[in-house]
Amino acid sequence: MEKIIKTYSLHNFKRISQSSLLNNELIKDIEIVGRVLPFKTNNYVVDELIDWENVDTDPIFTLNFPRRNMLRKRHYDIVKKLLDENADKHVIDEVIKKIRLMLNPNPAGQEHNVPYLGEIKLKGIQHKYPETILFFPSQGQTCHAYCTFCFRWPQFSGMNELKFAMKETDLLLKYLKVHKEVTDILFTGGDPMVMSAEMLAMYIQPLLQEEFRHIHTIRIGTKSLSYWPYRYLIDKDSDDIIRLFEQINKAGKNLSIQAHFNHPVELSTSAVQQAIKRIRATGAQIRTQSPVLNHINDKPELWSQLWRKQVDLGCIPYYMFIPRDTGAKRYFELPLEKCWEIYRKAYRQVSGICRTVRGPSMSDAAGKIQVLGIQEINGKKVFVLRFLQGRNPKWVDIPFFAEYDAKATWFNQLKPAFGEEKFFFENQRYDLTSKNDLLFE
Repeated sequence: MEKIIKTYSLHNFKRISQSSLLNNELIKDIEIVGRVLPFKTNNYVVDELIDWENVDTDPIFTLNFPRRNMLRKRHYDIVKKLLDENADKHVIDEVIKKIRLMLNPNPAGQEHNVPYLGEIKLKGIQHKYPETILFFPSQGQTCHAYCTFCFRWPQFSGMNELKFAMKETDLLLKYLKVHKEVTDILFTGGDPMVMSAEMLAMYIQPLLQEEFRHIHTIRIGTKSLSYWPYRYLIDKDSDDIIRLFEQINKAGKNLSIQAHFNHPVELSTSAVQQAIKRIRATGAQIRTQSPVLNHINDKPELWSQLWRKQVDLGCIPYYMFIPRDTGAKRYFELPLEKCWEIYRKAYRQVSGICRTVRGPSMSDAAGKIQVLGIQEINGKKVFVLRFLQGRNPKWVDIPFFAEYDAKATWFNQLKPAFGEEKFFFENQRYDLTSKNDLLFE
């Protein structure tokens, strides 16, 4: 039996409030903040995940519903004033556009990851690391529900000049034929699992041919297990999705579902547990990841619980991220030292089988930078860092140091330690916007 998804957006969320689930203050905040940052949720989240008796502190409510402090006070007040005055829509739209551009909508220089095929700029591909490309199928550039911390919020905000999307499968395949160094392709978005099984198969099945034998792993980044596990159970094409996963594995490819779980509650329903079991039965792996978020999962006990439950269900803890410096980051951010302490305390509470996880990690323009810890060297506290991934593979796993800064929440706030003017990698070229072949050296 098919279960129908009912979505709630800025235009119809008051249906929830009609049953007294939302008070007037929350309604007003959603209307104001939701004009700037994207808002969408659904009946699974509303009915099965949110604790409506404790909505003020409920982590899943905060993951989906805009709160006042997700905008700077001056931005909130500007939008509120315009709405209260019934300002012209064109005026409101122009003000909102200006506010969005002040929220760093292109974090970590993602535009520099977009490659060329001859003279054609491939706006639906990012190629930051030699062995891995990200592909943004145009039909998958939305989600079953939106996370309020999402660093790809411009994808859903009408900012077309910053949107990554492509529907031309032939350009993807031509690019892969040229770049034999690519072993992994990550389908991302948005969420590729909003696509029909037929559409997803149109993108994936060509990759199973012999001429793409250099592609070893197909990854699918998705929040669907958290926000709509029925995608794999009783949607009208759920069985087709499962058969596609089986086909990928039978073709000799490793299929990895990159699942986003931000809180243990998302693993608590029978629907998500059944969906995980069904996906794993196809031979696919499920690797889990999440940023560490103030107001959501900022306690080590939550992380150790999350990792243990994931392992119990047969998933592989993969990454703890630090939220990117974009959108509502000010609301969710924690000092780097606090992120490291949460990771370290959670890590020591779990057995070795959970310690596949890596973090806390920042996806900077230069690569994935892990905070290894804080040490005192020659009487001076420093951050110990390393690249888990780098634009130049030679940077990977080299420890380096930054001056200790108790307030720093992102890499660009750090300075090299020991009087150095630059970090070791900053003199090396890593701008990949050239129309020529990608330069990883």
